[in-house]
Formats: sequence, structure tokens, C-alpha cells
Amino acid sequence: MTAAEDRAPALWAVVGATGTGKTELSLALAERLAAAGRMVGIVNADAMQLYRGMEIGTAKLPAHERRGIAHRLFDALEPHEEATVARYQPEARAAIEELTAAGGAAVLVGGSGLYVSSVLFDFRFPPRDEALRAGLEAELAAHGVAPLLERLRALDAATAESVDARNPRRVVRALEVALLGGDARVALPEAPQLWRADTRIVGVRAERSELVRRLDRRVEEMWERGMLDEVRGLIPRGIERGRTASRAIGYAQALAQLRGELGEREAIAETQALTRRYARRQVSWFKRYRGAEWLDRPDAGLIDLGARPHPAGGGDA
Repeated sequence: MTAAEDRAPALWAVVGATGTGKTELSLALAERLAAAGRMVGIVNADAMQLYRGMEIGTAKLPAHERRGIAHRLFDALEPHEEATVARYQPEARAAIEELTAAGGAAVLVGGSGLYVSSVLFDFRFPPRDEALRAGLEAELAAHGVAPLLERLRALDAATAESVDARNPRRVVRALEVALLGGDARVALPEAPQLWRADTRIVGVRAERSELVRRLDRRVEEMWERGMLDEVRGLIPRGIERGRTASRAIGYAQALAQLRGELGEREAIAETQALTRRYARRQVSWFKRYRGAEWLDRPDAGLIDLGARPHPAGGGDA
């Protein structure tokens, strides 16, 4: 191990939009760190890859392709369980602390921006009330998102302006916090501080037209590889009643196809459109990370393993 490698950060984060090659980059980076004499493991930061049995639609790396590298927080939940960042954060940080003990390293990889930010930065959670949440979700099911958004606007106009109105779960959560007297914006401060100073953030990006081509083809391959069979097998395991899993891009469309509500071509086209939109949101989220190093291809050889100062204040998310 060289002197520079000995000073390498303990926590690495590999971020970027879906389809840019984060998985390959994280594996190659972990192998480089291991070759330099570090004990290393990969920690998942993709909300949908937390689920057991959701393989094809999440592009989860099969166990036999993980190159002998420890992987944490993959297959941690059943499809009927709800994935929440409040539950995820302490589990991810505990895994990182275990991996980085005694000079080891952890590679956090994923495209779920809120999940990544909750681990990397000083992140506080607004209050929760399950009974209130259930009532708001019942209202959502009965009347749609518009009345909830109006109630939120009356309580917290700034949050109502910034919340993604196309994501009903976000609107429900923001209204829940507002009704409890909290501030939905306190989760991440304006100038977030890194949780650990020994952190490096590496982003991977792709040219827009090439990324769209990749994503559209990936969705087609999901159906070719048996997406419907995978989802059919998840129904007895409770995916239809899962708040998070049932709404996942691709899974919601496959369920609709199985119910006869969408034809295959419609299900694929809708999944492609939602995937492209999601990728745009990911790009917007991660480009605000100050101090991130951006690669135009997933090549770990482009990364200097030595220590690199991170700007004060961590990053914006």
C-alpha cells in the first residue's frame, strides 16, 4: 500500500442516474481498495434493491457476480414491508461503521438521492404519526392528491411549492409533518455537513441521448427476461399491499398488466417514460453535491485513491 493509498478515505459514495454504470464502478473501486490492502464492502443506497425477490426490475447484481465482495443492505425487506429513509439511515451507518473499523473501507452505491444524502450528511427526521399517515393516505385514495396539496399550501406554502406534486407519497409525508407542527425542510439543512470527514463522493454520468437509449433498452430487456413472471411470484409475498414496492417503477406497470389494466406495449412505454423522468430527477439531485468528482464513464482507474479535501459544508441535496 502506498502512502497515498494509506490515507485514502474510509467512506466512498458512488452516485449518479440509473443506467450510468454505478454498479460496475462500485465493484471496480472496491477491488482497487482491496488490492491496496483494505478490507472493503459495498453498502446499498437504492431503495428498491432493499427488497428480496425484486431482481429484474431493479437491475440488482446477482450474488454470483459480486466478485467475493461483501454486500450490505441488499435483500433486507420483504415486498409487503415499507421502505423508509428513517429506518434505512441507522442501518446503513451501522454497516459502514462495521466495515470501516480497523482501517477498512465502505463503498456506498445507489441512485436514491434521499437515501444517499441521509447517510452522507447531517440529516434529521421530522416527526411521524402512523395513525395520521393512514388517514391521509385514505384521503388520497378517495379524493386524489389535489385536496392534500391545498391543505399543505395553507399550512406551509414554501413546502407546498417545492414538494414534487407528482409523487403523492411525498405530498402525504409533507402534510403529515406540517399537521404535527414540524418543518418538512429540516431533514437536510441549507448547508449540510458531512457525517464523516473521511468521505469521497464519485459521480458517474452519461450523455443525455445515450442514457435515454440505454434506459429504453433496459426496460425492454426487463420484460424479455421475465418481469411479469417475477412480479407474479411476488404477489403471494405481499407486493400488492406494499406501500413502497407496489409503486416502484416497472413493478406498478407489471401489476397493472397482470390485472388487465395495461397491455404489454403500454406497460413498457409507461415504464420507459417514468424511468427517463426519474433519471432526470437523479441528475438534478446529485449535481448539487459540492465536491463530488464526476466521471464520464464508469472507470475506477480514473480515481486517485489518495485523500482529497472535501469542501466545507459537504454538499447540497
